[in-house]
Amino acid sequence: MTISSRQEALALDRQDPLAALRAQFDLPDGVIYLDGNSLGPPPRAALSRLAETAAAHWGRDLIKSWNSAGWIDLPKRCGAKIAALIGAAAGDVIVCDSVSVNIFKLASALMKQHPGALAYEHDEFPTDGYILQGLASLTGAPLIKREPGEPANAFKDNVSVLIKSAVHYKTAAVVDIAAWEAEAAKSGAVIIWDLSHAAGVIDINLEGAGARYAVGCGYKYLNGGPGAPAFVFVARAAAQSLDQPLSGWMGHARPFDFGGDYAPAAGVGRFACGTPPILSLASLDAALDVFDGVEMAAIEHKAKALGDIFLARAEALGLESVSPGADERRGGHVSLKFADGYAVVQALIARGVIGDFRTPDLMRFGFAPLYLRYADIWDAADALEEVLRSESWRDPTFAARKAVI
Repeated sequence: MTISSRQEALALDRQDPLAALRAQFDLPDGVIYLDGNSLGPPPRAALSRLAETAAAHWGRDLIKSWNSAGWIDLPKRCGAKIAALIGAAAGDVIVCDSVSVNIFKLASALMKQHPGALAYEHDEFPTDGYILQGLASLTGAPLIKREPGEPANAFKDNVSVLIKSAVHYKTAAVVDIAAWEAEAAKSGAVIIWDLSHAAGVIDINLEGAGARYAVGCGYKYLNGGPGAPAFVFVARAAAQSLDQPLSGWMGHARPFDFGGDYAPAAGVGRFACGTPPILSLASLDAALDVFDGVEMAAIEHKAKALGDIFLARAEALGLESVSPGADERRGGHVSLKFADGYAVVQALIARGVIGDFRTPDLMRFGFAPLYLRYADIWDAADALEEVLRSESWRDPTFAARKAVI
């Protein structure tokens, strides 16, 4: 989609079937937030639920809240809501731990069942590779770092477990999950899908694509809050035969029997481990309700349209994109190359347009459809044009690297 004026953007906002959802978010005045691909903003319901959980449930009902407020059910309840967004059965997703921990649990369990090499592509999100490096060091399993390539080249060299992002964290390229699963099936290999940059922004049908294993985080497009717990998907038919190594008490079939020996819970429930973080889960549970009644196809369509508008404006400024173009499927963000991209992003933040930077030279802008307007994207592109035209990014204060970029 391309438009030529702010008036056209406003017209699109008036026609937008998702426009009313913006009111469900607590957004600061004077800010255009283009970093929901890294940390989503707070839904008002999540903030209310946090306050209620802390003050009323924890503060007044204390430990009774595990039963009276349903705390014990939150991991599965949140999992069922996420399952609806990723094309999985409600009982096949559980919310627990972090993406890194969940990769370790899944990869360990699958490696035991499918002996062979662990593999990842060198440009995957770093934690995916780091965890496999640690697991290989711990177990002695072969580790293969592959160049990005086609599915036909991914399962050579006795690869048994591959980790792969459904949406690339830098480029926003979207993977054909079904095609990769078909190739994996030919060699008996298995794929762990990292949905961190996909869940909540693109239309995914894991079961329809033949996927059996996935992880993802709760704080990006799912808007669960900073450090919100992650999720694990394991297809029901596959879960019963998996032994995950972090056999904590919440993954026990009967955790409150306090028995001396471990017995895994049924299905994906065995991938739970320690006591769930209730405040974070309560926030995520409420945040997921924003998706009620909204089709993921409509969300992906708007994300693509917002990105197309910004990408066309950026290319008109002579900026190079590493993201798929208007005629290709793309996730919820666009990445632009600029040698001094960090300083440009900081200059934009000073103007109230918040994006982020990824080493070595990528300016990354996210287009979360639930709260962003078409006019926001036009205005953000205007700000980018002004920062580049005026060269205000050359102010030395914008070049000073912060601890988190």
